[in-house]
Amino acid sequence: MKTGLVEILEYQAEHQPWFEKLNRAWIEKYFWMEPIDFEVLQHPDVHLLGHGGKILMVTFNKTITGTVALKYVQPGVYEFTKMAVDEKFQGKKLGKALALAAIEKAKQLGAHTILLYSNTKLETAIAMYRKLGFYEIPLDGPYKRSDIKMEMKLDRSNE
Repeated sequence: MKTGLVEILEYQAEHQPWFEKLNRAWIEKYFWMEPIDFEVLQHPDVHLLGHGGKILMVTFNKTITGTVALKYVQPGVYEFTKMAVDEKFQGKKLGKALALAAIEKAKQLGAHTILLYSNTKLETAIAMYRKLGFYEIPLDGPYKRSDIKMEMKLDRSNE
């Protein structure tokens, strides 16, 4: 997807340093790196792509500025994870562009449900997720820093 200065790219191996750097920046600003974070960020090919997931990158004026991943959970279910936009580029709707592209990618992958885990301290992100159609469901899951779980049911009737 390309819109003016914004372009959404499929992850390539050479994007790994940006995938790690962008995610570490927000995780370390608000929380702490968990052991699984190091593994996933350093080896997304194994932990995300190798299990049927996808990663998207966003560029602004040809500079990589953000990323999001879809982690395969089970047939028809993906987890929206590792979303990050460089602080210098926030406020340009890049997170929304990434989220919309990830939702479309999930539909292409056959998803009927997208899950996400977050923290209510990330108010801007939670507000964006709600606007996109995610709603809160009971919390479970492997992440110590998460205090909210959300899901979106995808309408696939018009395909």
